[in-house]
Amino acid sequence: MASHIVGYPRMGPKRELKFALESFWDGKSTAEDLQKVSTDLRASIWKQMADAGIKYIPSNTFSHYDQVLDTTAMLGAVPDRYSWTGGEITLSTYFSMARGNATVPAMEMTKWFDTNYHFIVPELGPDTKFAYSSHKAINEYKEAKALSVDTVPVLVGPVSYLLLSKPAKGVEKSFSPLSLLSSILPVYKEVIAELKAAGASWIQFDEPTLVKDLESHQLAAFSAAYAELESALSGLNVLVETYFADVPAESYKTLTSLSSVTAYGFDLERGTKTLDLVKSGFPAGKYLFAGVVDGRNIWADDLAASLCTLQSLEAIVGKDKLVVSTSCSLMHTAVDLVNETKLDDEIKSWLAFAAQKVVEVNALAKALAGQKDEAYFAANAAALSSRRSSPRVTNEEVQKAASAVKTSDHRRATTVSARLDAQQKKLNLPILPTTTIGSFPQTVELRRVRREYKAKKISEDDYTKAIKEEIRKVVEIQEELDIDVLVHGEPERNDMVEYFGEQLSGFAFTANGWVQSYGSRCVKPPIIYGDVSRPNPMTVYWSQVAQSMTARPMKGMLTGPVTILNWSFVRNDQPRFETCYQIALAIKKEVEDLEAGGIQVIQIDEAALREGLPLRKSEHEFYLDWAVHSFRITNCGVQDTTQIHTHMCYSNFNDIIQSIINMDADVITIENSRSDEKLLSVFREGVVYGAGIGPGVYDIHSPRIPSQEEIADRVNKMLAVLDTNILWVNPDCGLKTRKYAEVKPALTNMVMAAKQIRAELAKAK
Repeated sequence: MASHIVGYPRMGPKRELKFALESFWDGKSTAEDLQKVSTDLRASIWKQMADAGIKYIPSNTFSHYDQVLDTTAMLGAVPDRYSWTGGEITLSTYFSMARGNATVPAMEMTKWFDTNYHFIVPELGPDTKFAYSSHKAINEYKEAKALSVDTVPVLVGPVSYLLLSKPAKGVEKSFSPLSLLSSILPVYKEVIAELKAAGASWIQFDEPTLVKDLESHQLAAFSAAYAELESALSGLNVLVETYFADVPAESYKTLTSLSSVTAYGFDLERGTKTLDLVKSGFPAGKYLFAGVVDGRNIWADDLAASLCTLQSLEAIVGKDKLVVSTSCSLMHTAVDLVNETKLDDEIKSWLAFAAQKVVEVNALAKALAGQKDEAYFAANAAALSSRRSSPRVTNEEVQKAASAVKTSDHRRATTVSARLDAQQKKLNLPILPTTTIGSFPQTVELRRVRREYKAKKISEDDYTKAIKEEIRKVVEIQEELDIDVLVHGEPERNDMVEYFGEQLSGFAFTANGWVQSYGSRCVKPPIIYGDVSRPNPMTVYWSQVAQSMTARPMKGMLTGPVTILNWSFVRNDQPRFETCYQIALAIKKEVEDLEAGGIQVIQIDEAALREGLPLRKSEHEFYLDWAVHSFRITNCGVQDTTQIHTHMCYSNFNDIIQSIINMDADVITIENSRSDEKLLSVFREGVVYGAGIGPGVYDIHSPRIPSQEEIADRVNKMLAVLDTNILWVNPDCGLKTRKYAEVKPALTNMVMAAKQIRAELAKAK
């Protein structure tokens, strides 16, 4: 019985790739140094899978930034602004597309389906020329082969690549990138020919868009693409891999009738309806890659249940055609439980990270083949039983309170316009008020202080003194820049979710449970294993310290319940919305304590609200109802004069704008600059938004410093569709990943642009 892994984390067990990338970007190491770290990581990943007994080991799932950007490089689809003149794509061009450079901005970044991973969106137009320009897939296949590991090269499938693309700037918005299918297939044929010549016997095309609601012409593109590739694929086994949700019946029908395809990969963890489709009809002689081990969470698999599912599938597809697999790439989970020193043994026994999931997949394959490891299965059953019965998991008081929230919609008593009037009387802000999103640069020195305090190398007094000094510095900088509503810079925080989770019950934390978010940026999601409550205030002390240093309004900074949920590894033994309501009630207590402590502006970030949206339209309404309700629970009890802000990150908001309005926040700051101001099109189309709104005026994920003129131009574009009295001026996101040398000039230009436009508006009156 065979086993397969869809993909594997790239960063390394101790984030080796992150540090190599950042060293290279800072000019502290060479391209050769970066390649050496990359080569070593790939070799160790392949060896690990081979040693575990995995038959179908993926290659080309490693990336220096993003797999979709790798495909853009392979196709030579480089936007003109990067002045690429052809030939093999260099690291310089590649990273300019990913991060921007001193003269041109980066390409747009957005969420990868409903995960917290971000991909670089291809920019295409009718005149885009394609040419085979990155030989990464063949190079990595040969690299593995030289180590005596025969891999399955993985490519982002041609149809998904185009469906994930957008019209380039200057191209008609009605342009369909799918019309370029016949233009990109010749490059795919060249890649396939090289892989075949090098000895590849299998090739994997990731076509995750097949789980979305597709129109008939989009489904027809799959049929056309794989028919066109059929002769090139002759002699190869072809796996089309899908993940993250059920494959709809029509898509299943299209996929399983592709004659050039040998095998189909399905997510059977999130795709229980797909299981029914397979049971009601599967093409004879084809392989089923059954994704039974969850690639998106950290819980140990229920091996007995998975084995039962696999045995029922074996009866349908045949013993030699069933392959045990992961539900999706393991890049969405942490790397290796072996590196965990902080977790206690009980919780540890409930978990499986990527390395452990590889072992689970192989154990299931062996069990199907009649070589069941009884001791391994018994230990798994004991761990699952311990989790079910552990008193650490259940808190009846919390369960009761969360159950009661369903009886109210938790709206504030007055309208947003009445509240904004009351707040303005108290805050007395100018038009186009300026603010930032929350965090300020986290310097090496600051990280050292936090690290030493955690390791008990410095006293609490020394730590408090250092953090107060940092807050004072951040406050003084903002006052010098003449920013209107200040932030304390969050120097005491490691991560916007972890910081809160560490102070809530029901959460556990890893030492090295890092997951890639984008590029070199990794997050360490908390593990929600039990019922959630707030034993003590979490942010009140530092917010009051910061407010005491200035007469200007100081924002209290909180992470919202939906974002804490979506950026955590969530317990899988109760519905997600139940857990979300519990977190909302905990945050509600914090909001009310901040207000009682004299904080007049409170920001409750919901950066990840959009990314939790199910991939199927029919499931949107239910999710948005409980997600928006959870946000309202947090602030329904405050006075009209307390201004509630929220913030949202990279995503396509246009389809959920009504839900955003329904959140009933007083002010929303929202990503805008990197997505070609797509957000503004909503207001051009006539959506009326009465609350305060701050579409980001510059991209903080790029080191580039925007000019005053550029920011003023962006603000003027906003004023064309938004009322002067509701518009705020702010960056796209928090500043923690930037350096002060970038932040100060960028914020200076932002404030000057706001003042320039205020003066122009006053003059026009």
